[in-house]
Amino acid sequence: MSFRLQPQPVARPNRCQLFGPGSNVKLFEKMAASAADVINLDLEDSVAPSDKEAARANVIEAIGAVEWGKKTLSVRINGLDTPYWYREVVDLLENASDRLDQIMIPKVGNAADIYAVDALVSAIESAKGRQKRINFEVIIESAAGIAHVEEIAAASPRLVAMSLGAADFAASMGMQTTGIGGTQENYYMLHDGARHYSDPWHWAQTAIVAACRTHGVLPVDGPFGDFSDDEGYRAQARRSATLGMVGKWAIHPKQIALANEVFTPSEAAVAEAQEILAAMEDAKRSGAGATVYKGRLVDIASIKQAEVIVKQAQMIAQG
Repeated sequence: MSFRLQPQPVARPNRCQLFGPGSNVKLFEKMAASAADVINLDLEDSVAPSDKEAARANVIEAIGAVEWGKKTLSVRINGLDTPYWYREVVDLLENASDRLDQIMIPKVGNAADIYAVDALVSAIESAKGRQKRINFEVIIESAAGIAHVEEIAAASPRLVAMSLGAADFAASMGMQTTGIGGTQENYYMLHDGARHYSDPWHWAQTAIVAACRTHGVLPVDGPFGDFSDDEGYRAQARRSATLGMVGKWAIHPKQIALANEVFTPSEAAVAEAQEILAAMEDAKRSGAGATVYKGRLVDIASIKQAEVIVKQAQMIAQG
């Protein structure tokens, strides 16, 4: 282990992030009543240019008017290459209630992008005397973003989460696909005439997880476009969870249960983790640094893995 230990990310359930357009106020109460851990009210891709101003007003009102419970409440602003984002930040911080937890910044390309939003947010918080510090989540969805992913992860103490936006990422990379996440038909290997499909998102997800874990940020998988394909969503989510991501987006309400299913540790997994921790406590009392559990060696590294599962289950139960 390095002398400089990895900081721990914020402790919060983040299994599912549900998105809804700020232009559709009828969805807000339903989103608040859902089983999603994080609510993302969207001012960006799902809102037409002619509706941006009205959507902003809708979201500002809903932040204080809707009962969001214990959910993390986030607003996705427009990209820094648009004329909308600065006004969204100003109006949110000057007019929205303190119930707002987080701003999601899309299409981040480097640390300077985070600095720009951070400077504006910090100035408004100071001027308005806001007591609750706004957190950031960023979306990696460009070649520049993945190339600078570690400097982005380290860019601000406000940054608590980072997502992969597959659609814009694919476009920026020049990938020959219109699919949003999941298996890509032409991305395969041949062996004895049979096709074996690989995961084209694996390397980007791994880069995001490594950067996030290095700097104490939650890594989150982004959207899965085909909301009629439950098994495809599950498969993508399971791969993400195995790689170390903590949750996934839902762009349709039916995907909430799928994300929660995958990213909630099973009762069996929690029980096994607790048994491993108990076995290691027995080993420590006898002066041993390792022990055998169900025929396999467990040691200090096993404790860390088990602690992650137990802590996650506890957070979900408390949420």
